[in-house]
Amino acid sequence: MALLEMKGIKKSFSGVPVLKGVDLTVSKGEVHALLGENGAGKSTLMNVLTGTIPCDGGSIVFDGQQAKNITVRKSEQMGIAFVHQELNLFNDLKVFENIFINREITGPLGMLNKKEMIRQSRELFERLGIKMDPCAMVSDLRTGEKQLLEISKSLLTGAKLLILDEPTTSLNNDEVEHLFAMVRDLKKKGISFIFISHKMPEIFSYCDSYTVFRNGEFIGSGKIADTTPEEVTKLMVGHAREQGSYEKRKTGDTVLELNDLCGKGFKNISFKVKKGEIVGFTGLQGCGSSELMQCLFGITKPFSGRLKVNGKEVTAHSVHNSMKAGIGLLPANRKETSVIPDMSLIENMYLAEHTLSACKFHINKKDEAGKYERYKKQLNIKAESGNSPIVSLSGGNQQKVFIARWLNTDAEILLFDNPTQGIDVGAKEEIYKLILSLANEGKTVLVNTLEIQELQKVADRCLVFYDGQIAGTLSHEEIEEHTVMMISTGSVANGNIETENEVETQ
Repeated sequence: MALLEMKGIKKSFSGVPVLKGVDLTVSKGEVHALLGENGAGKSTLMNVLTGTIPCDGGSIVFDGQQAKNITVRKSEQMGIAFVHQELNLFNDLKVFENIFINREITGPLGMLNKKEMIRQSRELFERLGIKMDPCAMVSDLRTGEKQLLEISKSLLTGAKLLILDEPTTSLNNDEVEHLFAMVRDLKKKGISFIFISHKMPEIFSYCDSYTVFRNGEFIGSGKIADTTPEEVTKLMVGHAREQGSYEKRKTGDTVLELNDLCGKGFKNISFKVKKGEIVGFTGLQGCGSSELMQCLFGITKPFSGRLKVNGKEVTAHSVHNSMKAGIGLLPANRKETSVIPDMSLIENMYLAEHTLSACKFHINKKDEAGKYERYKKQLNIKAESGNSPIVSLSGGNQQKVFIARWLNTDAEILLFDNPTQGIDVGAKEEIYKLILSLANEGKTVLVNTLEIQELQKVADRCLVFYDGQIAGTLSHEEIEEHTVMMISTGSVANGNIETENEVETQ
């Protein structure tokens, strides 16, 4: 039985059609994957459903009732909750205060009944199997914990349909399993989910049905059991996904050298990287690889050990000194660490370069516009104008702007921390090509990712982290799921593992 039926939904912005009569049907007690590249219309449709924007045509039936003139409040009252990828929490409030914001419990005299709100929050967490202190400050929570808080918050209203937008992006493996254990339990109680994700393994492991949009149009839908990742990807992009074009390349002299470097989250790290080389970092969430990147960029200071850049030892660790040494960082979590939402594309791009050249008395807008146009062409940034707000772009195009930010500083060592986070399949392929192109131009790239397929597409070699240390080093040919998993879980040492191919031939 259908819980939600959206038929012929249309929406245009400034005369440009974004939704062209699309359909979406979600049954009761199912997890329905809503798929498509960034810009396909998924978010616009969800904004229509949750009352953020009105539609221009079509009909919506929810739980057997025709829904007209939907507002945010009406959507919540109907039983629809939207858990956004970009978390909407107040860091300077406590956990229970975030849960009850705009629905506070008060006493007879209008005073906040904090005791009751804390009790209900604790009861909610116990019911969902989440270990979290209702009185903790949200600013003290890990990103994964914030995601689970956001989901818990939506369930307090008794939602019948939860929209999960890239919910696992910031979760480690245990938290992902916990999340989907919650989803399975709630499914049994008749709650439905719309699951927006670009991670095919999760889609095919946890979803029941799917709908694909492309360029604002309905392309197809069906049961997950009746299709394959390749078929779904072809529906999303309109053609078979292009395979990676990794090739060996000549590398130059050593540009980065670490000797027994120890710091927050990592210890005894030693390796060398050559000019033009692409080195992958991987391991389980919290393995220390991301923390190492932050240290290399000067965000944190090492406890001990030595770091050399282009043969010169770095003694004064700071972001500014790292930038002066030619290092750029594309950090994880775009919204929190890269996006300046009130600035345009051009302003977001030139921010780093003008930090380095602070002695300039003014910004030459004509020069900056010229630089932006060059990088727009080089990186294939899809945007109408450099003066458009950065938030108007898709995730993939935002990442390209941030890459341009560092190319604009002439950075020679690029640190990419989870560069394809929340990016669709087509945009991922563009990022891979860009990484390979930058290396061919002589840039040195370090890529930290949990997705092994990404490393197979771009990395010359891979450093596998476990418990804050490098547990193994793999050549490009040796990078495969089984080997990486065995090393990253501490099951075996690098030198003692047999790959699946080796086992089969014995």
